[in-house]
Amino acid sequence: MRISHHEITALLIQLGVMLLVGRLFSELARKLKQPAVVGEILAGIILGPTLLGYFQPELFEKIFHLGQSSLVLDGFVQVAVVLLLFIAGLEVDLHIVWQQGKQALFTSFFGLVIPFAFGFALPYFLNDYFVAATDHTRLAQALFMGISMAITALPVIVRILMDLNMFKSKMGMLVISSAMITDLVGWLVLSVVLSMMGRMNEMSWFNTLWLTLGFTLLMLTIGRALINKALPWVNKYTAWPGGLLSISLALCFLAAAFTEYIGIHAIFGAFIIGVALGDSEHLPERAKEIVHQFINNIFAPLFFVAIGLKVNFAANFDFVLTIIIIIIAFAGKIIGSGFGARLGGFTLRESLAVGFGMNARGAIEIVLGLVALEYGLINETIFVSLVIMALVTSMSSGPLMKLVLKFQPKK
Repeated sequence: MRISHHEITALLIQLGVMLLVGRLFSELARKLKQPAVVGEILAGIILGPTLLGYFQPELFEKIFHLGQSSLVLDGFVQVAVVLLLFIAGLEVDLHIVWQQGKQALFTSFFGLVIPFAFGFALPYFLNDYFVAATDHTRLAQALFMGISMAITALPVIVRILMDLNMFKSKMGMLVISSAMITDLVGWLVLSVVLSMMGRMNEMSWFNTLWLTLGFTLLMLTIGRALINKALPWVNKYTAWPGGLLSISLALCFLAAAFTEYIGIHAIFGAFIIGVALGDSEHLPERAKEIVHQFINNIFAPLFFVAIGLKVNFAANFDFVLTIIIIIIAFAGKIIGSGFGARLGGFTLRESLAVGFGMNARGAIEIVLGLVALEYGLINETIFVSLVIMALVTSMSSGPLMKLVLKFQPKK
């Protein structure tokens, strides 16, 4: 079925309006020294059913719900999600993880296990919010909430540490390396949870699991080595940076297609190929920066504005649930990561700062929540609470780290 002339016009208007309003509010957020994602989500809330759909329902329907244009827009949003996880993977530097050794293992282990335990218990204590048809779904819900409390937002953490001039410090490297380990394990566990939900494919749960593990190990060992050997040839014999960028994004989409095919969400494949590619010594920082600028300024705003278009934040806001999720998010990360850093030999203030740094969720948490919403693991009320929690943790991590370290003696 071919998309009509009016639907094409509507799609182009949608993209233009989302980018313009998203840019306006992201710049406003930057002026207020807040992450751009805060402004972009606010733009979506204004354009979505929460405000525009409430005060001008006919205009909202005319712009965003015209025939197949909304379906094509969903396709753009899915591509944006894949690309966001790709650049998150590019931030992972496996060499830094190995250098931190025992300290990173302690911090990441407790920073993963304790928040996971807190989140896992949520569906059992808040039974009214987590309505599951079967015990199988209830287990998947509990596992998801555990992951959502445990996982971090590596790009947000990197930006916070750079703003505090701590990126290259011992503490900064510990936070980064611990976040890398946590994200790798977290996304792997998420892939298992999604396979438990039973995708519409012919593969069994066991086949999906071993293919996921095999793909991860292969890409982080042999695949990473092959990419490292191939990149010098790409840089030499193709136009720079066009050749490198097109091949990188092609690998991203192919890896995403593979994991989607085997029953895992496409974002996992994009994340793993990002790790394998970003770890290569032949991928110039300038090329990474070009990819980041392209995705963060075009595709990322489309995704975050679309969050506000999908859900009515006013109708689905639950104050009590939101406060509980925020408290559990803070407590899990600060206790877990802080305890791990203390075991690694850091002072009490430094350990608290590490906990606050690891507490940033940001864009990754929102992606995670959207995936869970699409799979029916959570409802819109929980999704809204998770989005608010992600924004609160991202906005507070930097100031809290700065406050804790304010009176720390310089070494």
